[in-house]
Amino acid sequence: MLIPDIRLSMKQQLHVFNKLTWNPSDDRALKTKLLQLECHFTWALTKENADLSDLQSRLEDQIELDLGKKVGAARSYCFLGYVRYLQGFLDDALANLLKSEELTREHGEDCERFLIITYGNLAWLHYYRGSYSQCKSFLEKLVGIKEKFPTGSPTMLHPEVYGEKGWTFLKFAFKYYEKAKECFRRALELEPDDSEWNAGYAIALYRTEVEPPKSEDSLTVKQLRLAIDKNPGDAVLMVLLGLRLAVFKQYNESEKLVDEAFEMDPSNPHVIRYVGKYFRHGGSVDRSIALFKRAVERTNNSAFLHHQLALCYKRKKADLYSKGGARGKGREIKQLIRQCIHHLQLATTLKSNFIIAMAELALHYGESNDIARAEDMFQTTFKVAKENHEKLHPIHCYYGEFQQYRKKSETLAVKHYKECLTLGQDTTDGKRSARSLKKLAEKRLVRDPRDGEAFGILGFVHKAEGERQQALECYEKALQFDLKNDEYLSALCDLRLSLQ
Repeated sequence: MLIPDIRLSMKQQLHVFNKLTWNPSDDRALKTKLLQLECHFTWALTKENADLSDLQSRLEDQIELDLGKKVGAARSYCFLGYVRYLQGFLDDALANLLKSEELTREHGEDCERFLIITYGNLAWLHYYRGSYSQCKSFLEKLVGIKEKFPTGSPTMLHPEVYGEKGWTFLKFAFKYYEKAKECFRRALELEPDDSEWNAGYAIALYRTEVEPPKSEDSLTVKQLRLAIDKNPGDAVLMVLLGLRLAVFKQYNESEKLVDEAFEMDPSNPHVIRYVGKYFRHGGSVDRSIALFKRAVERTNNSAFLHHQLALCYKRKKADLYSKGGARGKGREIKQLIRQCIHHLQLATTLKSNFIIAMAELALHYGESNDIARAEDMFQTTFKVAKENHEKLHPIHCYYGEFQQYRKKSETLAVKHYKECLTLGQDTTDGKRSARSLKKLAEKRLVRDPRDGEAFGILGFVHKAEGERQQALECYEKALQFDLKNDEYLSALCDLRLSLQ
């Protein structure tokens, strides 16, 4: 017979008793059922892949923004419950999940379909808390929902599940964006006219699509137009379309969309941030700074906003240099550098794995002549990027610039520019690295027309850009002045074979 320890509270005694009488075979059976659920606990959302503090802040901001939208707020509470579980706060996780259930039930009839993920999370959470009877209770409720709302196929999910899964992947981390796109696509196959799934698919495409040469070929532009048609009052979608059309130089329509979006929802922090980004890209940096400062007053814990402010001050600094106004403006430039560093430090504090902001911060440390601190920050950035399986090519580009302009090491600059171009050939940073390599090589050839390494650099760039004939000619010249270079010889052999 099991004798409870009288030193424990009644709640603790029941918990111990429950644990002691639990059969291991029952545990395995229960775990098997739990693993078949569709919820945050089964979507491989590991805490190593996200900044949980930043994610918590964004979800809390979204809840405040969605106060009048019960389904949206319920979704955020549900996700926040899982985040709090990952952070080790099980009671808080339970409170958020129960709040999600409460708001969902206020949605009206047929609300059970929107409870599938919340109940799945509650089943898992009670399992981890040792409340097995409660866990079973939620599993039984899920069986009832499936019987009431069959999908027609064991492998097919409810559109609400696909949709919520898509929003989760969009919010969790960059590496999940492609999965988010697929989830919204599947939801639209089941409900092609649903406004929310159309909006989610448009945003997922916006974040993932490599820009095609023409706007009419852009699936993002087409989907944004469709989503706006389904969501005529969504200012965020309008400003995203404006940003994308500006890329294709369709400025009249893009500016009209941005103006309408801002007039429609001027207090929405998401609208403010994207309108500010639009003005920065368009050269209206002071307008952009004013908008971002306004947004920061409302959501000071946004890493995105602080990063955007840093980019604005960086743009102002670059404008001083490009317009020849840097002479006599040393104090102003130093002030702009300090402002960049201030906002980048805030951005990287609020979001500890904000790779681009970390690389920008390292570069600005170098620009302020704090070389040791810059070097430490770059090494930390490389380490965090590798641990989180983030793309490394932007960091190589920034580190190449640091080596070239701050440490005066052309050798290391070339090495890292090459690495960036290899890893991100068609990206903005890859193209920037290619330009830097060309300038370095051409400057060296002005000093010494017999510089074999300079010809080798040009050959590398031409080959990466698909200009095989030009690459071949450069490698031939490189070998004229550096006969025993195996790298040039190997590249030349590959090029000759490809041109046959």
